[in-house]
Amino acid sequence: MIPNQKKTLSSSKTDALKGVITVPGDKSISHRSLIMGSMAIGESTVSGLLEGEDVLGTSKALKALGADIYKDEKNVWHIHGVGIGGLRQPTNTLDMGNSGTGARLLMGLVSTHPLSVTFTGDKSLTSRPMKRVTSPLSNFGAEFQGNTDGTLPITVKGSHMPMPFTYELPVASAQVKSAIMLGALNTPGKTTVIEKIPTRDHTERMFKYFNVPIEITANPEQGSAIHVTGYAELKAKHMLVPGDPSSAAFLIVAALVTEGSDITLKNIGMNSARTGLFTTLIEMGGKITFENQRQECGEDVADIRAQYSELVGIEVPQDRAPSMIDEYPILCVAAACAQGHTIMRGIEELRVKESDRIHVMVQGLKKCNVNVTEHPDGMTISHSSVKGNVTIETHLDHRIAMSFLILGLISQKTITIDDASVIETSFPDFVLLLNKLGAKICP
Repeated sequence: MIPNQKKTLSSSKTDALKGVITVPGDKSISHRSLIMGSMAIGESTVSGLLEGEDVLGTSKALKALGADIYKDEKNVWHIHGVGIGGLRQPTNTLDMGNSGTGARLLMGLVSTHPLSVTFTGDKSLTSRPMKRVTSPLSNFGAEFQGNTDGTLPITVKGSHMPMPFTYELPVASAQVKSAIMLGALNTPGKTTVIEKIPTRDHTERMFKYFNVPIEITANPEQGSAIHVTGYAELKAKHMLVPGDPSSAAFLIVAALVTEGSDITLKNIGMNSARTGLFTTLIEMGGKITFENQRQECGEDVADIRAQYSELVGIEVPQDRAPSMIDEYPILCVAAACAQGHTIMRGIEELRVKESDRIHVMVQGLKKCNVNVTEHPDGMTISHSSVKGNVTIETHLDHRIAMSFLILGLISQKTITIDDASVIETSFPDFVLLLNKLGAKICP
């Protein structure tokens, strides 16, 4: 799904960034809106859907599983769902491209349907671990056939008689939690997921919005327990996807580190499980304000203003990692501009993302003359003079690509990334929007 031909891009030192823009829809919510619409009876609609390759891959897979999904001339997506238990046998392998979210969530969904579905992906996705999701899903009675190392391609043989179970997450993972919850939709009785460390709760919010019988209980010692009762009939809904805070993060950091900048981003999702980076940047001295705060479709939303700031390094609390796990690459850019030292630990999860994000960021930062030390579970970055005049390998990782393009905006000389095509997976208009604000990014 990612073009085979590499496309280089370069970014150069820029003047102040100015303007008011809207970023693409939240990727996590976009995936889930398509899935829930496909499980409902009737016609659901989605406005603001992220039209990146990852989400479009989920749409294509759901169509192969029986849903009717299309976009109208007003960019509103329409989903004619099949209802709980109504998925059909696909005729071909489901290629999920670069999307770990799409692959893991759909593996959970089909695990409780009497289907045989093979999932595969690109070079990056087929190297990522899947046992963390296939292991708990086997409790439904599903079987998984494929590589002994637990990577894609994997064939899911869904259970003919799924059974509910209780599962405690060994590591904080919203994807594993959500995969189990989606499998529970077509399972009789009550399936329970226990998480000691809170993770993003988009699935819980979406379930409540669709009136899925869900109960959440909290215990100070054991954490939260999410109970899902299966076989509910879901009615079609209209969904409005807020702007993706992970996408907004790149533009916000760009404004904070580029002298004289002042930008506003409209309609950004403010789910408390996703705002760890904003909290961290404010603690570092970032001038970030939230305006027009409100709720839409069960999600918190606000407009965000970010202004150039003199940042200082901090030690990022380890327990904040789940709420900003995707934002550490762009935090590295802010850390390079911050006086003193920024310490990031307890983030070993980054080693099994689209790339080993800890090692790849460390190596790239060193090439740019950034003072950085790699740890087994993170890194320490000190204030540096970014020199540039380098080409960075993206390793098929969209967040690596975007982070180094942002770093180029404050570098003494140009920073080039070897493959910009990967940005299409999550933020198709990334370069267009940045240049609209005043950046200098070009082939």
